[in-house]
Amino acid sequence: MLSRARLAVRAGAAVVVCLAVLLPATPAAADDIRGKEYWLEDYGIEEAWQSTQGEGVTVAVIDSGIDATHPDLAGAVIGGTDASGAGDPGGQRGIGEVPGHGTLVSTLLAGRGHTDPAAPRPSGSGRAPSPTPAPFSQYGNGPDGIVGVAPKANLLAVSLWIEGQSSGPNPAGVSVDEQVPWAVRWAVDNGADVINMSLGSTSTAWPESWDQAFLYAEQHDVVIVAAAGNRAGGLTQVGAPATIPGVLAVAGLDRSGLASAEASSEGISIAVAAPSENLVGGLPGGFYANWSGTSGAAPLVSGVAALIRARYPELTAAQVVNRIVDTARDAGQPGFDTLYGYGVLDVAAAVDADLAVPAENRLGSMAQWIQTYRRGGQPPASAPALPSHPPAEVIPAPPAPQAEDPLTSVHDVPALVVLGFGGLMLAVLLGGALHVARVRRRTPAPSEGNAGRIEHVPGGGNDRW
Repeated sequence: MLSRARLAVRAGAAVVVCLAVLLPATPAAADDIRGKEYWLEDYGIEEAWQSTQGEGVTVAVIDSGIDATHPDLAGAVIGGTDASGAGDPGGQRGIGEVPGHGTLVSTLLAGRGHTDPAAPRPSGSGRAPSPTPAPFSQYGNGPDGIVGVAPKANLLAVSLWIEGQSSGPNPAGVSVDEQVPWAVRWAVDNGADVINMSLGSTSTAWPESWDQAFLYAEQHDVVIVAAAGNRAGGLTQVGAPATIPGVLAVAGLDRSGLASAEASSEGISIAVAAPSENLVGGLPGGFYANWSGTSGAAPLVSGVAALIRARYPELTAAQVVNRIVDTARDAGQPGFDTLYGYGVLDVAAAVDADLAVPAENRLGSMAQWIQTYRRGGQPPASAPALPSHPPAEVIPAPPAPQAEDPLTSVHDVPALVVLGFGGLMLAVLLGGALHVARVRRRTPAPSEGNAGRIEHVPGGGNDRW
């Protein structure tokens, strides 16, 4: 059993964006990335792949947008939209304070890997697979890059505008109060079996405008997974949407499997804990970064929900949630606690264990909550029809970044970024070091083809990898 970690509470601003794009001091190419995905073996994911890889399941990623051209996401994104009025109509352009965030999240969830023809191979083997560490080198579309928890699941890209000091307010004028519920409703109406929300707030409460959207997802049998938040990002307790009844809230673990002191928060709504430190992820333009935060823990669990939905299509969303919760390995204090929830994610057990799960969601019901707290004991009505789009003019996309510097949108950001909407604060949940570093490919030698590497641009902060 894992012992309980000691967590230090950090005082400071209500919300921060803690951008932990932590780059190695030595060059790293796409073929180096797979070996850093320790969670694939340590948490039973590669064992679960013997039964399912998420075939036929659709996961909506409500985030900053997804770069569907990333080599590890080839064919993964089957549709999308923009809820902000300021993004790409298909949700495939990064927007807001951290435009690469949705791509980081998506590669962890459903990355498919790729084969880099210029990557080093064993002598005399031509283009044979590189010696990527077993047991997961065989999975995905080749041995290079990131393979996600559910590499055969499909993704829907739903972009939001998350306001910050660098990005400024949404140029389309659509508030987060409007964006979030519209995004959830759109995801449900467009075939999502699972919704990932690596977003959080400083408040345990949520705007009443969100009620009907989350009720709608519950009524249409959709699993919603949300990040619990990060202490290093100023979120010392779990905030909405991770506090919404029925939503599977994910806390973070460090590399040793203990509750993360920075890349996790604490609260009674936490369901399970998953890795949130020493993560790798894809960035727009075909690049990679080391990062941390419950933003990364949430898609790992969303990927597990996709595996379960593929393996047991007869199970309801509530039963999928219960299967993840009931197979979690107890950690911290015996039974439920506010750091690990019901325990540490055990993917092999969640997918393959022979167990009966109750029909009622252990994490609560939005319908019952609305009946009790919003309607004075009266059951809620069905959610109204979804409007065609948030009421705002669509803003034309800015010019695409130049080829020689595809990550001009990844820039140094102040450590403290207060994000407000109504009485609630929202942040993308990256935690750890307080900086963003820039990433570039070097110009390859003629003999190397399109080989690339990750470089650390000076002035981005201290490396922690």
